[in-house]
Amino acid sequence: MRSKLYRYRWPLLCAAVLIGASTSVALVTWKSQHQSRNVAITMAGGDPDRAPNIIRRYGCAGCHTIPGIPGGDGKVGGALSDLRGRVYVGGVATNTADNLIAWIVSPQTFSPRSAMPATGISEAEARDVATYLYSQ
Repeated sequence: MRSKLYRYRWPLLCAAVLIGASTSVALVTWKSQHQSRNVAITMAGGDPDRAPNIIRRYGCAGCHTIPGIPGGDGKVGGALSDLRGRVYVGGVATNTADNLIAWIVSPQTFSPRSAMPATGISEAEARDVATYLYSQ
């Protein structure tokens, strides 16, 4: 006589496969996010963990859609997702960490008619924000 488990072998096998697949996807996602974070830290040299508070303090999310920032759904300025893959910063400067940091601190240096204001953010804070944006 077969055991009761034998009767449920296919549903159990399917469940095991689904659990294994979802665990693999979660592991790949975590590894990808970890690598993006490390690349961003290397590029811009800041601390992405400090950026959400800085972004809120300077009101960046009021104008920009920013991934991972609660309330970061502004529509005045451009969306700041996939910033690392872009060619230009602010549409005028080559996308390098130094240019992004300088743009965040003083956008009028690059584009005198830019709608983005000089917020008074420090270079160190801008470095943290740039690192965060490059990690997304």
